Amino acid sequence: MKLAGRTALVTGGATGLGRAFVQRLLADGARVVIGDLRGADVAAAEEDSTGTRCFGVTMDVTDEASVADAVKAIEARFAGVDILVNNAALFSTLVNRPFEEYSSDEWMQVMRVNTLGPFICAKAVAPHMKGQQWGRIINVASTSALKGLSNMAHYVTSKGAVITFTRVLARELGAWNITANALAPGLTLSDQILKNDDHMAKFGEAIRKSRSIQRDALPADLVGTVSFLASDDAAFMTGQTLCVEGGAIFV
Repeated sequence: MKLAGRTALVTGGATGLGRAFVQRLLADGARVVIGDLRGADVAAAEEDSTGTRCFGVTMDVTDEASVADAVKAIEARFAGVDILVNNAALFSTLVNRPFEEYSSDEWMQVMRVNTLGPFICAKAVAPHMKGQQWGRIINVASTSALKGLSNMAHYVTSKGAVITFTRVLARELGAWNITANALAPGLTLSDQILKNDDHMAKFGEAIRKSRSIQRDALPADLVGTVSFLASDDAAFMTGQTLCVEGGAIFV
């Protein structure tokens, strides 16, 4: 129960990796808010039917007003956000093709969700974290940004920006005892990824073979890192990107 008394907001927490993060943070004793465009209330009720430790808020991470309303609701119920997991992102529904075949609108939509979203959410929770002189921001990046994965230029570029933004947050917020770190997984078999046969066919076997531990990655492989980064065990670590992909890349 190392996170007892803390409140975490997991964006995109109703399904996929986000749902796994929610479950681990609850197991660690935190109160957890599931923020998502759809399904947040249902997911929260499945995790905690009493609503005393988990509730859902409908939020669009690309909309400042929506995020502000969500944070106000959290403050009214749980005092404020102590731990932010910026997990919401576009990936599983994206189409794989060469960069010159993407339209500008497709490019900007990925950038809005994957880079503007973490900015808006971090901006919204920073005042509370500063006020209490404690906070944890965990941004979900991707090892694809370090490898330069082909045929996913908008996604890979957006995750490179997430890594850079993490470093900036670490510099700007460290004086208030707020840490900012990134978790960088590879292709992980969440329920959402398994729905995209194209991703699995194009990347699955090649990524497995690239790993030192040559097997598929599962959500359970990532939750321990989020648990660590959210806790006081990581109090003197900030601005770092932890690659959790079975040794596919060494940094």
